[in-house]
Amino acid sequence: MPELRKDPIVNRWVIISSERGKRPIKKINSGEKKESQEFCPFCEGNEKYAPNEIFSISSNRREKDTPGWDVRVVPNKYPALQIEGDINKRGIGLYDVLNGIGAHEVIIETPKHNLTMPQMTTEHVKKILITYRERIRDLKNDIRLKYVLIFKNHGREAGATLDHSHSQLVALPILPKRVLEEMQGAKKYYEYRDRCIYCDIIAQELYSHDRIIIDERNFIALSPFAPRKPFETWIVPKKHSAHFISISDEELSSLADILLEVLKRISISLSNPPFNFILHTSDFKNSENDYYHWHIEIMPVLTTIAGFEWGSGFYINPTSPEEAARFLKNVRL
Repeated sequence: MPELRKDPIVNRWVIISSERGKRPIKKINSGEKKESQEFCPFCEGNEKYAPNEIFSISSNRREKDTPGWDVRVVPNKYPALQIEGDINKRGIGLYDVLNGIGAHEVIIETPKHNLTMPQMTTEHVKKILITYRERIRDLKNDIRLKYVLIFKNHGREAGATLDHSHSQLVALPILPKRVLEEMQGAKKYYEYRDRCIYCDIIAQELYSHDRIIIDERNFIALSPFAPRKPFETWIVPKKHSAHFISISDEELSSLADILLEVLKRISISLSNPPFNFILHTSDFKNSENDYYHWHIEIMPVLTTIAGFEWGSGFYINPTSPEEAARFLKNVRL
């Protein structure tokens, strides 16, 4: 069984999972989509070669684990965590350990092998986002779980081990350190100013327009003031909302529009780079609060994290957010 182990110095949790070491990993030299004749378990018609379906969106009625789907969710074949069992928190001397209980799922975004997300239609991206929302809603019912992180790795340098377009979901019995730091910082700001820091960031960015990439009715896309990587981009709802699961179908349509436009701008202007995107939302316990604000963070992989960054916690970014915002805003679609 996987284990969660806590570093007693910096309070960072690490997942120890031998199953993940069994993944087939190939190396290629760029994030560019490669034509491949190799067998793919995510392609339509190969459903029986992937784990059994958990959830799907289909245009027509169909049986589980058969062709005809638009978006499909299956358990990860090499999970970081497993759904069966008890958490069993315990100590080994001064060390804290939990059983690796949680969920690790793969959202297969399309039945078409060579279709990347920037090439999809808005309607199809909306189906992917609906899938995110419905899977989080379902996992929220498991009292052992505290948080769901959804992320996408595009390209081998970004961590993808299969070319077929997909994203992943990991449900955890603890809060991830990065999310916890965001929530604590946002709460501290709220206690001091009685306002959400994300709402204030939106107001300031809309006033200055120095780092705005896209401004639409329900969302903005911006280059954050202190980005960790070149062309890091955030998509943030204009209306205060702590948890992604509260998003309406109408808002999902707007989110699909702006997410697709951002990814197209990045793909066209930066020659289809590897990228990661992460959905940061509130935890289940504090799913409705006045201080946190869900958002999507998109990070093209254009530089390498090296010794200084690992040793110091600082990030060196060669591209200013103002320059990145101007560059992406001026891309012709």
